[in-house]
Amino acid sequence: MKNRASIYFIVFALLSLMLGVLFGMLASLQYLFPEFLKEVIPFNKMRPYHVTSVLSWIVLGATGSIYFYLTRIEKLKLFSPKMVMVHFITFLVVGLIIYISFFLGEMQGREYLAYSPLLTIPILLGWFLFGLNYFKTLVNKVSNWPVYYWMWGTGIVFMIFHLIEAHLWVFPYFKESVIKDLSVQWKSYGSFIGSWNMLVYGLAIYLMSKIKDDENVARGKLVFFFYFLGLVNLMFGWAHHTYIIPMQPWIRVVAYIISMTEWVILAHIILTWKRSLNQEQKVESSMSYRFLVTADFWVFLNLFLALLLSIPAINFFTHGTHITVAHSMGTTIGINTTILLASVFFIVSKLNPEFNVNRFLIQKGYLLFKISLLLFWILLLVAGIKKSHWMYFSENVLFSEMQENLHLVYAGILVFGIGLTMSIIMLAVPLLKNLIVRRK
Repeated sequence: MKNRASIYFIVFALLSLMLGVLFGMLASLQYLFPEFLKEVIPFNKMRPYHVTSVLSWIVLGATGSIYFYLTRIEKLKLFSPKMVMVHFITFLVVGLIIYISFFLGEMQGREYLAYSPLLTIPILLGWFLFGLNYFKTLVNKVSNWPVYYWMWGTGIVFMIFHLIEAHLWVFPYFKESVIKDLSVQWKSYGSFIGSWNMLVYGLAIYLMSKIKDDENVARGKLVFFFYFLGLVNLMFGWAHHTYIIPMQPWIRVVAYIISMTEWVILAHIILTWKRSLNQEQKVESSMSYRFLVTADFWVFLNLFLALLLSIPAINFFTHGTHITVAHSMGTTIGINTTILLASVFFIVSKLNPEFNVNRFLIQKGYLLFKISLLLFWILLLVAGIKKSHWMYFSENVLFSEMQENLHLVYAGILVFGIGLTMSIIMLAVPLLKNLIVRRK
């Protein structure tokens, strides 16, 4: 019997995605009705649930996809199939503990990693097992690596490094110095995101090469330039987030140029690939193709927004508003989630060639996803602009008054948040059904 651990990763990734958007929708409700679920899951708990679920979707989805492609598509023999199961069980148990600890109010971590630092130890064990299995499977067994192998390997190594770095705050040397503490915290988070981008963008290039059935897509000079640029961005691109930390202005400027250039090249790669496909290739992988094209659209949108935020005068007014949330949503859902959904649809099509992507639920879910996410993003920008105006240009206006003026905007965010949640469920349920209960 084939090792099914890769499928387990993807199944729980989809469940995490649905939980993530559900918690996000409930958080939007709490903006409108502060007393909603306050006694059960107040906002200070709802946000960690939302963030942790979405991060779990990205990590589990990327991990499961990589395991699947190595074993089922590339037909490579894993160094240790048992190690994959240990990896999965470790992540599953730790995930359950994190959810329970949040419910009990045990949130001893920070920002995106709100759980107890002690839980990082088994998480690091899982990543170490992943890395050991990955490199033992490929090194000296596969020659002339395509770029996605390099991207996946790099992402795994740096995930381990930056997870450790993100918890250096527990040591007094960092914790007792505000500048050191903030510098390491934001540097590690920026590079942490760059690490999972390596995994996800590697999946995008892998899918493009398989849909076109052309390995040159993953071996050209441009994609390797994109890989090295992404590596530089992973290590140094974090600097543009640290406006509040004393540093030379040129460091932030260079970091932002690196970050923006990476997105431009990714957009160019996807756009060039799209134009090179014939109609038959588009139809055969219709949903994977559509989601990759959607990711390209969001690359351009987020690039435009990020270029504006890179201007210090604008960043001063937008920092800490819903505009920052819009940028984060555009990246996490608009780019990462669309690429991962493209991967899951591709995997299901390989497991079940008769899988009908034209079914009503999937088609309407895809359309609702695109519309809801775009309008949700636009309203977040509107909310951010209005809040920024209140913070810096309004006099004698109470916070409660500002919130009241934003009531309709928050209502719109809730409506399209519900639409986004429904669309994710409409897409995920058929995928889960085919992953869990499919014909042998």
